[in-house]
Amino acid sequence: MKLKNSLKELAVITVGNIIVAAAVFFFMLPSHVSVGSASALAMVLSNFIPLSVSAIALIMNLGLLVVGFLLIGPEFGAKTVYCSVLMPVVLGFFEKLFPNFQSLTQDPLLDVICYILVVGVGLSILFSRNASSGGLDIIAKIMNKYLKIDLGQAMSASGIMVALSSALCYDSKTVVLSLLGTYFGGMILDHFIFGINIKRRVCVISGHLDKIVEFVLHELHSGATLNEIIGAYDNTPRREMIAIVDKQEYRRLMDFIRETDPKAFVTVYSVSDMRYMPKK
Repeated sequence: MKLKNSLKELAVITVGNIIVAAAVFFFMLPSHVSVGSASALAMVLSNFIPLSVSAIALIMNLGLLVVGFLLIGPEFGAKTVYCSVLMPVVLGFFEKLFPNFQSLTQDPLLDVICYILVVGVGLSILFSRNASSGGLDIIAKIMNKYLKIDLGQAMSASGIMVALSSALCYDSKTVVLSLLGTYFGGMILDHFIFGINIKRRVCVISGHLDKIVEFVLHELHSGATLNEIIGAYDNTPRREMIAIVDKQEYRRLMDFIRETDPKAFVTVYSVSDMRYMPKK
């Protein structure tokens, strides 16, 4: 069973890498827009080094892995090593399969939009398996350790520096598109990672709480938590229900609450991650 799960995870990570490589080859490279990534930096360097983008990316990723091991330690697992090697290899396969490939859209702006959307899908698949495409992640971890910069800020800073590097060989329009692509790419990635699985944490105080709890348990088939609370204004003891529901369940729950008790006090929070923490 463990082997089956490992093979399944390996297959998912491989698919994620293929999607990311496809986004780079079919949309980023034709547009020359350096949306913050190791592949984007490899594209810029290919204008000065007589090697293919895939070869430069492979050398960079292997070099960053070595630097990471030396400066940070053996924190990079097999997934990081695998992805760092696989991405340039898949990119090289596309280069051999489609030599002299031109833009599908013939428009740099559309290429950037397509790249952001497609790469967002691929990276969200990798992140869902606690993996990444390597490259800038390693630089960000080094900046985090030695410069004491927050990991998210380090990722943004390294991405912006890569986007700015396009000024070395491309025009100002490409530089602006690179910066905008890096910024909006992060927003789209956040949507793919957090937005799709977002749920609602609904807290209800009502005089008809028993009916609402019954609806959650037996109609929505969801769980609920009851808390004993005391109102600060009049020191009256009350009960509060907390339930985690998805978007469809949320609409049904709110409709039921309006019908059952229009005066109910309801607060709603967005929840992007839920998990049971195992005992150590």
